[in-house]
Amino acid sequence: MIVTHAFPGARRAALIAAMLIVCLAPASAQQPTAAALAAAKEVIALKGASTMFNPLIPGVIAQARNMFLQTNPGLNKDLTEVAQALRDELAKRQDEVTNEVTRLYASHFTEAELKELVTFYKSPLGKKVISEEPKALDKSMTFAQDWAIKLSEVVIARMRAEMKKKGHEI
Repeated sequence: MIVTHAFPGARRAALIAAMLIVCLAPASAQQPTAAALAAAKEVIALKGASTMFNPLIPGVIAQARNMFLQTNPGLNKDLTEVAQALRDELAKRQDEVTNEVTRLYASHFTEAELKELVTFYKSPLGKKVISEEPKALDKSMTFAQDWAIKLSEVVIARMRAEMKKKGHEI
């Protein structure tokens, strides 16, 4: 289970990571056309997907900073300075993520499908999907995480009870 309550926005980052894993599934060997890439880029822009990836670089840097800070709190000032310098230096790498996601979309959808998606996302329903789907997914992730925690409690209690029947206290 991914623990997401420790870092603000971690639930969204976990969702993004899951989406990337799904997108990284083996794609067809055929290279997408320039037109397919352009359409995929437009789909990504319409969906606001590139802005979803904006927290990745600062998030990775913050996690690394916090990891080092836990082992040596006296380095806070220097770690903060290094983290800011890294954010400035690595910001230009943001396009790497967007470009790869564009390529992945273009590898999984035909040019015609991507153009249909552009049309859809420009429609009133498509705009609503763009607006409301992240909220529904966030609430779904919260529900699923809470549900899994409750299920875990049931499983642990049942395992203890069954192991007690076998003469084991756990």
